[in-house]
Amino acid sequence: MKLRNGQRLVMIGDSITDCERKYPYGEGLFQGVGKGYVAIVDAMLQAAYPELSVRVTNMGISGNTVRDLKERWHTDVLDLNPDWLTVMIGINDVWRQFDQPAIPESHVSLEEYEQTLEELVRLALPGLQGLVIMSPFYLEPNSGDTMRSRMDEFGRAAHRVAERVGARFIDIQAAFVDHFNYMHPTALASDRVHPNMTGHLLIARALLDAIQFDWTRMKVGI
Repeated sequence: MKLRNGQRLVMIGDSITDCERKYPYGEGLFQGVGKGYVAIVDAMLQAAYPELSVRVTNMGISGNTVRDLKERWHTDVLDLNPDWLTVMIGINDVWRQFDQPAIPESHVSLEEYEQTLEELVRLALPGLQGLVIMSPFYLEPNSGDTMRSRMDEFGRAAHRVAERVGARFIDIQAAFVDHFNYMHPTALASDRVHPNMTGHLLIARALLDAIQFDWTRMKVGI
């Protein structure tokens, strides 16, 4: 497992990350880390690696785009001095182009998204032991769907940034593919964006795999 004793994992993003986390800092008792994939990751780390005392902090904010992350990057990332950082952003950057087509100032272009994301993660890199960039996603199996196609473009941009800065990359869209063979996407997210607990578990599993979580530690008696 990549995380070490006493390290801090900061997880930043939009509503998928937020999930009713505590403000101003999403950590601590009474579901301070929220009720989504961040909470699952935190619980799994505590259950499997109690000796490490990993500190998980959820800094997601609903509705955020990469522009919003830029506005709060110093206070919500750099000032927290994370050892590990995960970033999942881009859903609203794309969504605003479809649910607010007549409000162009709310739209984030692919070029702005890629440039800003790289700018932000490069600012954080000097103090990090590890960085994970996670793709945005849209729970639509038809890759020809207009919004799904645009989301895939943003996902590829996130991948390019990860490659350029040497970060781990997780294709979250791909994490859902097998489930589409057995259930309609609305069974995972009624609006195809905000996952239910099954969807959050799939995201958490992909992230845990990326940090080399040892699943045998979850066996009884280990």
